[in-house]
Amino acid sequence: MVIAVDLGGTNIRAGRLDNDRIMVQKDAPLKDKHVLQKTLDQLISLISSVMDSTVTGIGIGVPSVVDLETGTVYDVTNIPSWKKVELKTILESSFNIPVRVNNDVNCFILGEHRYGVARGYSSVVGLAMGTGLGGGIIANNQLYAGRNCGAGEFGMVPYLDENIEAYCSGGFFPKKFNTTARDAFEKATAGDHSALESWKQFGFHMGVAIKTVMYTYDPEAIVLGGSLVKAYKFFEDSMKSSMMDFGFPESMKRLKIFTSQNNNIALFGAASLIA
Repeated sequence: MVIAVDLGGTNIRAGRLDNDRIMVQKDAPLKDKHVLQKTLDQLISLISSVMDSTVTGIGIGVPSVVDLETGTVYDVTNIPSWKKVELKTILESSFNIPVRVNNDVNCFILGEHRYGVARGYSSVVGLAMGTGLGGGIIANNQLYAGRNCGAGEFGMVPYLDENIEAYCSGGFFPKKFNTTARDAFEKATAGDHSALESWKQFGFHMGVAIKTVMYTYDPEAIVLGGSLVKAYKFFEDSMKSSMMDFGFPESMKRLKIFTSQNNNIALFGAASLIA
C-alpha cells in the first residue's frame, strides 16, 4: 500500500492506494496558509487519517519546483508560507517510511501515462488548466522533470503582453472579460453569446500553447486537465483552428489530444513516485 497526496493552494487530497485502486481517500480545504507550521500540521494530520500498517511509502505532488534529491520544495504556488520547506525530511521524520516529492502536474501526467488516457504512448505532455497553466512531460516512457523540476513550464513562455499562462488559465477571464472562468462556463452552458465568445478566444490561445509544446517536444499525445477542461466543448473548435498554421502540418495531424477523465489521476501519479 502507498499513500498519495495532492497538495494544492486551496485543497489537500490524500489517499491510500493499492496499485490502481484507491482504498480510502480524504479531502480537506487548506487552512492557515500564511502559517507554515499550521499547514504542516494539517498535512500530517490528513496523511495520518489514511495511514495504516500496510503503507510502505508516501508520494506527494506539490505546485512548485522541487529539489528531487532532497525533497525540498520552493515558493509553493498560492501557499505564501511555503518559501523553502524540507518536505521529504519532515514527513519521513513523522512517519518513518520513504517519501518522494514532485511537482503536482508531473504527478498528473505520470498518472495519465500509467493509469489514464495516455497509456500506451511513450511521449506525452500534460497541460493542466486551472488558476495557472502547468505542464508535465513524459519522454521515452519516463517522467522528465529537468534539473530543477521546472521542465514543462510552457505557461511561462513570453506571449503578447505577458506570457502564455495569462491567456490559457482561469486568469484570462477576469483580465479580458471582467468575469471568472466559472461564471463564463455557467453562462456559456446557458447559451450566452458573450460567454461563448470568451471561450472561443480562450481556445485560440490554447492553440498557441499546443503549438509551443509541439515545437519544443513534438509528443505523440497531449493530455488536457485541470478545472477548465470541463469547458472543452466550448473551446475545442477554436483551439484546433488556431493550430492549423503549425509549421509541420503532418506532425500536427498525427498528434493525439485527450482530455483527462479521472479527477483523482494526480493521486495515482503521486503513488507512482514510490517504486
